[in-house]
Amino acid sequence: MSDSERKDKLTYAATGVDIQAGERAVDRIKALAADTFGSQVLAGIGAFGGVFRPDLGGFRSPVLVSSTDSVGTKVKVAVMTGRHDTVGEDLVNHCLNDILVQGARGLFFLDYIGIHTVEQPVVEALVCGLARACKANGIALLGGETAEMPDLYQPGEYDLAGFIVGIAEEERLVTGARIAPGDICLGLPASGLHTNGYTLARRVLFDIAGHRPDDHVEALKATVADVLLEVHRCYAGIVLPLLERFAVHGMAHVTGGGIPGNLRRVLPSGCRAVIRKGAWPVLPIFRYLQERGGIEESEMYRAFNMGIGYILVVAPEETEAVCAALADAGETVYRIGEIVTGRQDVILE
Repeated sequence: MSDSERKDKLTYAATGVDIQAGERAVDRIKALAADTFGSQVLAGIGAFGGVFRPDLGGFRSPVLVSSTDSVGTKVKVAVMTGRHDTVGEDLVNHCLNDILVQGARGLFFLDYIGIHTVEQPVVEALVCGLARACKANGIALLGGETAEMPDLYQPGEYDLAGFIVGIAEEERLVTGARIAPGDICLGLPASGLHTNGYTLARRVLFDIAGHRPDDHVEALKATVADVLLEVHRCYAGIVLPLLERFAVHGMAHVTGGGIPGNLRRVLPSGCRAVIRKGAWPVLPIFRYLQERGGIEESEMYRAFNMGIGYILVVAPEETEAVCAALADAGETVYRIGEIVTGRQDVILE
């Protein structure tokens, strides 16, 4: 083959996909993932499929609970700031909270990174956040996929999604079916926007207010970037011990759709939740977004969590004991509403 013929040969790298760069990134993240492995992991990063042997000791009728989600446009803020080491943590915590609603604890997690070009420091930072959250919650980062697609993502851009599998005792699943009129709604505080409402928040802060990520805003007592990148809280460490002691009737993770959209999902027919908006302190970021963006209050409660990240619905006779247990664990809890007879809905008053 002549030199001219060799030059004309098309390669994958010439189209913008560097397989070797991807392989080098995988080698770097193997150690991060391996640090989350326990004896239950039989095959992890590098195999075609992760192999996990669950410990079923103590379970009489175990069921698997799974969920999948993404970080949404919060990754836009990570890209703007060059801070990629927390959105992975956001993703794991979000997924853990989703299966926690049904009373499950996490077993293992898999991630998906779709990216313009594999940049080793970026991918490593993303996986560092994933591994940190997995290790903190005793779950294995069992595997994942990094896909380099320069014709789908703009330079510097990526998307981050994940998939979780957890386990619960079938007879102790929390489905919301036990919720009844008279039950009390308890709210646990959010750390910030968590992973929802970022398209609207970015529009207000960057386009309307004209802020830059490193601007310090006195009303927020922090920079815009610090507020927007505040890590999504994980409630598993607080809630799982509670489920061992109390018959919690229902739970809701407050994500997209806010309190109304998410609490409604667990209400049985004939039950309406009445939530009192003044029962908890609204975080400064939400007031700031509302004022600067001229957003109606109803839209705020539909787009954001407004300071409540997780809701427990408990029987009235157990309310004080549940609140005391949460306080003993160092958790702040607010009595935010109650269940009444009515159409399956959530009313904010």
